[in-house]
Amino acid sequence: MERMRQMTFVVYSKVLAQQKHWIPVSKIFKSESDSEILQSAGVTSFDDPRYEKYRRRITQLRNILNYNYRVDILPKILDYKEVAEIFVRVNSLGVKLRGSDLALAQITARWQNSLNLLQDFQEDCERYWMTLDLGLLVRSLIVFATDQSKFNNVNSIPVPTLQQAWGKAKTGLDFAINFLRQNSGIEDESLLSSPLFFVIIAYYGAYKNYNLTPEEEKQLKYWVYVASAKGRYSRGSSETLLDADLKTIKTGGGPSDLIKTLEQQFGRLSFNLNDFIGKGVNSPLFSLVFIALKYKDAKDWFSNLSIALNPIGKNHTLQYHHIFPKSLLKNKYEKSEINEFSNMAFIASRTNKSISNKPPKEYISEIIAEKGTAPLLDQCVPVDPELLEIENYRLFLDKRRQILVDLVNNFTSSILRND
Repeated sequence: MERMRQMTFVVYSKVLAQQKHWIPVSKIFKSESDSEILQSAGVTSFDDPRYEKYRRRITQLRNILNYNYRVDILPKILDYKEVAEIFVRVNSLGVKLRGSDLALAQITARWQNSLNLLQDFQEDCERYWMTLDLGLLVRSLIVFATDQSKFNNVNSIPVPTLQQAWGKAKTGLDFAINFLRQNSGIEDESLLSSPLFFVIIAYYGAYKNYNLTPEEEKQLKYWVYVASAKGRYSRGSSETLLDADLKTIKTGGGPSDLIKTLEQQFGRLSFNLNDFIGKGVNSPLFSLVFIALKYKDAKDWFSNLSIALNPIGKNHTLQYHHIFPKSLLKNKYEKSEINEFSNMAFIASRTNKSISNKPPKEYISEIIAEKGTAPLLDQCVPVDPELLEIENYRLFLDKRRQILVDLVNNFTSSILRND
């Protein structure tokens, strides 16, 4: 699919298909008329300033059909390994292939219909707002076939072994998705710092025959939260770290052993102020803050609906709200300070629009007058009027950071205490 506004291409998913700015490339190639395509992208008249720009982009894309391409037909006597090697060499100046891309090519060359099976499972996952790319599914398949994650010897794995492993991988990934959604409150893969957490949970579930004790469930949940927030698979070689965790499970270890490995990697597993300073919304710690607030039953400041990633209706779409609006801080503070997630709250789209760029002291006093302090305190927002002055922004950040540090530490430690 192509997003008209930024000329971006991505692989199709049901979630994107619901957004009007994303246009199926096949639709552009099948139709010579631009009107319907532009209308579906929200351009409804010639007077729209986007009309000419988008029409030009559609024409540019459609002109690919007029290119001259060289086609080399390989002899049928070549085996799949030779074909894959030729493909890699020819493509060396193009988009760099991932290991999972080559592994998928090797698998599909020998196992007919395997790609359809993977894509069908992808579609099933999308129904539950989990977008798992083919690379992750291939890695899961290899893990269940070989008890390790590297793609070095994919071509030596017999097809029946791959078929059996895929059945196990599907069951394991189903368990992982359910564990994340139902036990951990992780309703979208974007809340994880790496998709490899799906693999470990799937593998551990299978190893335990999907029969976890209450203690194992608590420890696994704790490990997911802390490992994701600390960036377990985001530093160094992710494959090496994943294989180390797989080996821990294969040799009889459990979540408590995975937690010990985390301690060896990071030292302390608690969080402090330094973990928050200068961190924006792309920090994995921001996801843990959201999850902790969700468990605290934080609510939108106007509708009083509990915060959720995938609510129904555009007005209730969750947005990151700058408590101190950016426009009021610009030229007074550093960009990293302004966009630090300690200056963010989770509110609905309609609420965000109604607040706009009002000074925090003004709109927060309005909320308190109508709803009291509870909606703000539930999102760890200090309500001291002095801290809400623009010139006291750094004092506000200091205060809210400490509240958020206490929030995530109390949240994660409460899991093991079974509060």
